[in-house]
Amino acid sequence: MGENRPLRVVQLSDCHLFADEAGKLLGLETQDSLERVLALVRAEQPHMDLLLATGDLSQDASPESYRRLRRTLDEKLAPLAAPIYWLEGNHDKPAPMLSALQADPSHVSPCVARFGNWTFVMLDSTIPGEVPGELFEADLAFLDQALAAAGEDHVMVCLHHHPIPMGCAWLDTQVVASADRFFAVLDRYPRVRAVIWGHVHQEYAGERHGVALYSVPSTCVQFKPGSEDFAVDDTAPGYRWFDLYADGRIETQVSRVEGVHFEVDFSVKGY
Repeated sequence: MGENRPLRVVQLSDCHLFADEAGKLLGLETQDSLERVLALVRAEQPHMDLLLATGDLSQDASPESYRRLRRTLDEKLAPLAAPIYWLEGNHDKPAPMLSALQADPSHVSPCVARFGNWTFVMLDSTIPGEVPGELFEADLAFLDQALAAAGEDHVMVCLHHHPIPMGCAWLDTQVVASADRFFAVLDRYPRVRAVIWGHVHQEYAGERHGVALYSVPSTCVQFKPGSEDFAVDDTAPGYRWFDLYADGRIETQVSRVEGVHFEVDFSVKGY
C-alpha cells in the first residue's frame, strides 16, 4: 500500500456453497454465481489489500464446500495475494470451516487485524444451531478490549448478522438481540468509523452517531428489500469494496455482475 493510497478492502458474503458443486439455493447455482462475482473482483480490484468474507460461506457446512471455496478463491484471486479474514455465519460450522479452509486461526472470528492505521474487529454473532444473531457477554468484552487496544487507529467492526432493522419484517426477527449493548460499547470509542455485516442478502448504507453502517449483497440469491414475508429479488449477485483513508474517511460502492441472467425460483418461501 502506497503512502498516499487508501487501503482497498473487499467484502464478500453469503456464498451458500454445497458439497455438490451443482447445488442450488432457491434455484440458483451458488458455485457458478460465486465464480462470476470473483471474476468481477479480479477485473476491478488489481490493488486489493484485504478480503473480508462475512459468513454463510457454506449452506450445508460440509467440508467439501469449504475446500472448494478455498480452492476457488485461490484459483480466481491468488495473483492478488491479499490476506483473507473469515466470519462464521449461522449456516457455517466452525470446526469443519476452520479445518477445510486451512485458515490461520488468527484470521477467523473472533479476531483482530491491523493494516496501516486501521484496525478491523471481527465478531462472531452466531448462536450455535440457531438462525438469529447475538453477541454474548464474552463477545462484547472481546469487542471492548479490541477497541481499547486499537488506540488512535480508525476502526471497522465486522459481523455476520445485522445490528439494526433492515425494514424486512421476516428478516428483522434475526437482528442481533444484544444490539443495544453492542452500540453502547461502540459509543465509548470515537475512533470507530464503520460497522459492516452480511446475512441480509441486500445492499444497505446508513449512519448512526457518525458511524457508517453497511451491508453487502450475497454472491448468490438476493432478498427483496422492504418485504413483509420471505421474498427473493431479481437483482444480480455482487460484492462491496471500501477505500479506507489514513484520516478516517471511507469511500465505498457495491458492484454487481452484469449481462448475466441468473435463474431464481421466486415461488420458494424459505431457505
